[in-house]
Amino acid sequence: GKKDHDFCIVSDADLHINAHFIGKRNPTMSRDFTWIQALGIRFADHRLYMGALKTAKWNSDVDRLELAFDGAPVDVPAELGARWESAAVPGLTVTRTAATNAVRVQLAGVLDIMANVVPITEQDSRIHNYGVTEEDSLAHLDLGFKFYDLSDDVHGVLGQTYRSDYVNKLSVSASMP
Repeated sequence: GKKDHDFCIVSDADLHINAHFIGKRNPTMSRDFTWIQALGIRFADHRLYMGALKTAKWNSDVDRLELAFDGAPVDVPAELGARWESAAVPGLTVTRTAATNAVRVQLAGVLDIMANVVPITEQDSRIHNYGVTEEDSLAHLDLGFKFYDLSDDVHGVLGQTYRSDYVNKLSVSASMP
């Protein structure tokens, strides 16, 4: 990705997912350090948004997760196991996996996403020279995806890895794949 840009991560006949990236530029490198700040998911003429709110000082007791369905805020009570169900789309649910900053989004037969809002820690920033500042902890989404019934014509940075003809060119022996 590239900081402050949007990229298609999955594109299929009935599903499209874009990601908005945040990041920092390390002047000694030719690329940005990037993380996913938000997802926009389109399916069956509906839109689901989930994003990590910018935060200066990280506090895990403060919910930094923003959710919206078809432009209207999704309110899931801040308690483990609390659940929101869509009245417009049967099988679309958002369930809290922690009291704050963590949800599971499920669309029956289509997708299952685990999302956690996390910061870049001071230790990670120091080790990797990420450049976390007093004004921004670089809160972002830590994501896990499971897809059901994608076609073999799926595209996108992540989507292409679900194609039957996908060949992984990653060198597992590289120090930083």
